[in-house]
Amino acid sequence: LMSRGVNKVILVGHVGQDPVVRYTPGGEAVANISLATSEKWKDRNGQPQERTEWHRIVTFGKLADIAQQLVRKGSKLYIEGKLQTRKWQDNHGQDRYTTEVVV
Repeated sequence: LMSRGVNKVILVGHVGQDPVVRYTPGGEAVANISLATSEKWKDRNGQPQERTEWHRIVTFGKLADIAQQLVRKGSKLYIEGKLQTRKWQDNHGQDRYTTEVVV
């Protein structure tokens, strides 16, 4: 069996704000979570440096309900999911792309 590739993301970080939960027309919960990961290193002069990346996390159904109940700003999370990019249009009709980690 030929593999078509692997799309797997593992993140450990801190939640930037309480999850935002909405519901589909069918009543399924969808939670959006903002997760920060930070890297620290020393530059060539020995000065400490830090960079924070913000990741958009999306969960559905039971996981979204659990996130709404248990996840809060500052929570430390371990996330496993896949990268997914979706296309949408802004108020000016311009195509925009958003990459998210779908759990």
